[in-house]
Amino acid sequence: MRNKFILMIAGLLSLIMVNNVTASSSGPAAPGKKAIVLASFGTTVPEAVKSITNIYNTVQEAFPQTEVRISFTSNIIRSVWKKRRAEADKWLAMGIPANILYVKNIISTIGDLREDGYSDIIVQPTHMFYMEQSQDLNSYVEALASIKTTKKRWQPFNSLTMGRPALGMPGNRYDYHADIEAAVATLADDARSAREQGAMLVYMGHGNDHWSTGIYQETEKAMRKAYPGVKTYIGAVEGYPSLEDLLPRIAHAKTKKIILKPFMIVAGDHATNDMAGPEADSWKTILTGEGYEVTAILQGLGDNDDFAALFAEHVKDAAKEHGLRLQ
Repeated sequence: MRNKFILMIAGLLSLIMVNNVTASSSGPAAPGKKAIVLASFGTTVPEAVKSITNIYNTVQEAFPQTEVRISFTSNIIRSVWKKRRAEADKWLAMGIPANILYVKNIISTIGDLREDGYSDIIVQPTHMFYMEQSQDLNSYVEALASIKTTKKRWQPFNSLTMGRPALGMPGNRYDYHADIEAAVATLADDARSAREQGAMLVYMGHGNDHWSTGIYQETEKAMRKAYPGVKTYIGAVEGYPSLEDLLPRIAHAKTKKIILKPFMIVAGDHATNDMAGPEADSWKTILTGEGYEVTAILQGLGDNDDFAALFAEHVKDAAKEHGLRLQ
């Protein structure tokens, strides 16, 4: 399986190199043209698209003279939007932006930018933390950035690098504890609302079965430190801690009111179904059955302007690290 993956990447890289050398009207990579790619997991829920476009608008406003494009890292979600293009007029009339309807994978997006003459590119993931999606994305970015040509003037990129997700990433390049604190600071309105209603705050994160989700416990601890008057709990759809893990802890709270929100960039399928849906196994249904008064709020973190601005700050850090001046 790994050998097939390597061969696929090699083939794609070769295709991009051939396009760059033989078909590109832009010729050799020229310094000065810079771009940002916002790499989102994506969503198929039309109402949730606004979270992604809000991040896009926030980053574009932060760098008004820099090209900003969107890419989806989920193959499944991209395939849904590809089918929807058969009725493009319908989706565009519904208010779906063209850069969502015609969204591409990261390799195609970077290839398009290179064809358009952009040689310095920052790929900024809009993921919550460095888990499977960010790991795979980083592998693509590093592979493309490693391209070396016989003549340096034909090298496709002057610089191609990736920023870090909202809650940071492992390693010592950046202090992920500081990233958690910055993210927690953007959630003041959630804490205020819970405090005013005398409710606990329960977030549903996506999680992952292959990577540690300990970042949720660290973020939960930071929330309680920042907002001591509110009991905050963060669980995950996949991995630990599940709702089953949270229930014994929630039972010790001195309130039966819960504000339930997604700890995700978008309020997509997981939020509308697994969190707030009418099915017997949704978090809202289970919590209601346990005797709690649940207020479910379908609002992704990307809707939060302060949270969206975190990604612009991470772009700035990536640019500074590589000596790029973005405007």
